[in-house]
Amino acid sequence: RAFSGRDWNQIQIEDITGLLRKGAKNVISVRAANEAGSAGFIARLSLETDLGPQGERILVTDASWRVSPRAETGWMSPNFTPKATSDLWVKATRLNPAGTAPREQITAKALSGESLRKPAATQVERIKLPEGFKAELIYSVPKETQGSWVAMTVDGKGRLIVSDQYGALYRFKTPGPGKTLSSSDIEKIDVDLGGAQGLLWAHDSLYAVLNTKEHGGRGLYRVKDTNGDDQLDNVELLKKFEEKGGEHGPHAVLLGPDNESIYVVCGNQTALPEGATSLVPPVWGEDQMMPRIYGRGFMKGVKAPRGWIAKTDPDGKTWEVLTTGFRNQYDAAFNRHGELFAYDADMEWDLNTPWYRPTRVNHVISGSEFGWRNGSAKFPEYYSDSFGAVVDIGPGSPTGVVFGYGAKFPAKYQEALYICDWSYGKMYAVHLKPDGASYTADFEEFMAAQPLPLTDLLIHPDGAMYVAIGGRRVQSGLYRVRYVGKESTKPAPLATGGEQARELRHQLEKWHGELSPSAILEVWPHLASNDRSIRYAARVALEHQPIDQWIGLAVSEPNPQAKLAAIIAAARVGTDRPGTENDILSALSTLDYNRLNKQQKLDYLRAFGLTISRFGGDYPFSF
Repeated sequence: RAFSGRDWNQIQIEDITGLLRKGAKNVISVRAANEAGSAGFIARLSLETDLGPQGERILVTDASWRVSPRAETGWMSPNFTPKATSDLWVKATRLNPAGTAPREQITAKALSGESLRKPAATQVERIKLPEGFKAELIYSVPKETQGSWVAMTVDGKGRLIVSDQYGALYRFKTPGPGKTLSSSDIEKIDVDLGGAQGLLWAHDSLYAVLNTKEHGGRGLYRVKDTNGDDQLDNVELLKKFEEKGGEHGPHAVLLGPDNESIYVVCGNQTALPEGATSLVPPVWGEDQMMPRIYGRGFMKGVKAPRGWIAKTDPDGKTWEVLTTGFRNQYDAAFNRHGELFAYDADMEWDLNTPWYRPTRVNHVISGSEFGWRNGSAKFPEYYSDSFGAVVDIGPGSPTGVVFGYGAKFPAKYQEALYICDWSYGKMYAVHLKPDGASYTADFEEFMAAQPLPLTDLLIHPDGAMYVAIGGRRVQSGLYRVRYVGKESTKPAPLATGGEQARELRHQLEKWHGELSPSAILEVWPHLASNDRSIRYAARVALEHQPIDQWIGLAVSEPNPQAKLAAIIAAARVGTDRPGTENDILSALSTLDYNRLNKQQKLDYLRAFGLTISRFGGDYPFSF
């Protein structure tokens, strides 16, 4: 018996999934009776597959049913067939339509069984993609048992490994085109690890960045199969991170272009890793003259350096900070030239203020600082001691990032950088263009729906893009995006342009963190470069050298651009050297402000601002 009831005035909704026999014949039999007055019976059976509503089949009580005033032997058996001579089992009589008098409460919505329907991820019919692309919903994640997925990677056998934001890790094979997954296809990884916001398969290991107090706390972990049985069984903590983080804490982990180094991405609620060296000159400061406005007070009192990316070896022994100054960059990716890009978050509360910075794609060069400061103190785009953005995207909540390399897409989309916005349900394809030693870009909306809380994405060896939605315990799902159009999907050739400029920048960057008198002679001419990235790399290299060896050159330098770059460097690193303040003012006094170009005027003002904020003096001056 599936269920029974006696209240004729109430609609009864039941789940009979556990009673259905898979692959066998099923029969629905009902015994009904009334005590007095007119009688009637109504039922609706909804049969669903993993395809969700588009795979739903509805059975209702209509004139195709058979009824009898009394039971015959075996009438509930799947193989029961009424005798041809029997006067029993006649066609049912159809009465008033559901929802009409005298049973107005029997509406289609009341009969839909919405309270029993399994939650499903956003259906593909609602997803917008460019022409020729197709999305497949291959799995709606059961929230009660498998949580809400936020991170993915592919292991050495082509299987996906995913993490629930607040729960366990899971592993499974991807199904073929047109195929879906069921819960029985998903294997829970039996280790004490979970709550990962970053996953990476490399060096025959699973690297996981945890952003939780559980399972040993926030940090970088390495998980191995130690006995060759294809089961991960050993968890090693490689680096502990500060036990604060929230959703601005430890995030992604990625493999370096050398296929050896491991890079870790952390938002602005996590302090720099203990014991790390830094390619960013470690002369931290807030560097603003104006009083700070905190707005709603989020993270009030927290100062730079925050929001960083660091590099370590496969065993997590040595750490080097590559960049700082992000708000909450969730993920990053290397292009085929070994250049790193991140997608940083805005502060939504700052909208319509002068200091608002939209979500943006940043080119992460060596020693870079992107100017996150709390409240109104964040650096504007034009500060030369901040590296700025490749392209501004707009309001949003950045999550997963990946290049399209290896996808069976048209060439344009193979080369694109894909960035995910959780809050607005949009994935953008960013098309980068070399610009000197850095890049500019334009972008287009690639995948969008409401709701579509995008969390992570990857390009699988099968040539498809796999996309996860979820986070914050919302309904999670896994999609596959394929190109089914007519354009060629042959592997795109390596993009060209900017090679010489990038090589020059890399030559300057080799002095980041290195002490050498020859560094000053090599980098000095490039302080006057019209290429912002070259000029930036040269200034950072200069800041790593003892200021006594180059401050005299700064004072006597005749080129305004080079002089201003050197003065900005001196203001940042010279506070412990007696006389630096006077040297800076002397150097600035030799410049005619009215003869400077726009960027030089901005640098002139920034040099004064840094000097005042760093040295604390009171300098009356006019322009």
